[in-house]
Amino acid sequence: MSEPLRIAVLKERASGETRVSATPETVKKFIALGAVVAVEKGAGEGASISDAEYEAVGAEVKSGAVTGADVVLGVQGPEPKALSGVRAGAWIVATLDPFKERGRVDEYASLGLEALAMEFMPRITRAQSMDVLSSQSNLSGYKAVIEAANLYGRAFPMMMTAAGTVSAAKAFVMGVGVAGLQAIATARRLGAQVSATDVRSATKEQIQSLGAKPIFVENVAGIEGEGAGGYATEMSEEYQKAQAELVSSHIAKQDIVITTALIPGRPAPRLISDAQIASMKPGSVIFDLAVAQGGNVEGSVPDQVVVKHGVKILGYSNTPAKLPADSSALYARNLYNFLSAFWDKEKGRPVLDEEIGDAVRLTRDGKVVNERLLGA
Repeated sequence: MSEPLRIAVLKERASGETRVSATPETVKKFIALGAVVAVEKGAGEGASISDAEYEAVGAEVKSGAVTGADVVLGVQGPEPKALSGVRAGAWIVATLDPFKERGRVDEYASLGLEALAMEFMPRITRAQSMDVLSSQSNLSGYKAVIEAANLYGRAFPMMMTAAGTVSAAKAFVMGVGVAGLQAIATARRLGAQVSATDVRSATKEQIQSLGAKPIFVENVAGIEGEGAGGYATEMSEEYQKAQAELVSSHIAKQDIVITTALIPGRPAPRLISDAQIASMKPGSVIFDLAVAQGGNVEGSVPDQVVVKHGVKILGYSNTPAKLPADSSALYARNLYNFLSAFWDKEKGRPVLDEEIGDAVRLTRDGKVVNERLLGA
């Protein structure tokens, strides 16, 4: 009988990273499949999970957790030097930021490791439960509104008091993917008057279903349907000009603006200019969820409140890390759902199929093999 699969759970080393790639819940499930799980000491501290909680479900908790590992789980891609002692051909399962960290991917290949990028998970029905971008974006959309409300300094809902009425805040969400939809829902729950826009025509109904007002360019064609993989693609100059004019007239009346637009492998599109910020009321707030990818907002700076023309602009380089317990729980379930879906009981390990395997696999047999990365 072959040895059981050894899974290592790393302590994250990236600055500001509070999440962990496995929770006691998912460790227990991996052990039930027949795996041995080693958790690096202190791995769960940022997410309020103690070493004792991992030990209680049967994990080994130790400093050299990667030694002899067949599968290494991480949130962000580990530095190659942190992988000393893993078995030949070991899987690295994490969000690997392949376009930005191409040099690190090449190092994984040279070490003979099989790097699996969770953010390359295809957006297909059977992979929904494995989609880390969706689970983390959901929390990001929520957190963006909460942070904006905190900075705003006024109430969100309309309040009728004996001393007079407080008007509801006007919130505008730009980009209606997973994060945008959650931002709309959260702002509505807090009592704001919410509007939203996107270049994909299919999102109109989604916006309306959440009780928000869609703001769309009507006289120039946008993207019909969903766009590639549920993401928007770059638009024509004519559309961009029409969109900028529409947004300029609308944004001047808003109290809160949340921007969420990303294009995979490309810098974030610029949605709000300095002139548009200047048109907004002093005391308004913009939260730029794309700040780490270059920003949707002119002048936004990661992890800093920037004040321009009396408007406060904020964006975090790692928004899910601001909700470490919940984001870790969801991320860890995504990883478990991924590996368990391909578990071969006879071999005692996961065996990927072509559709998902080819999509997420970056390196194999000493080479970079991913078509998206090679074509970038």
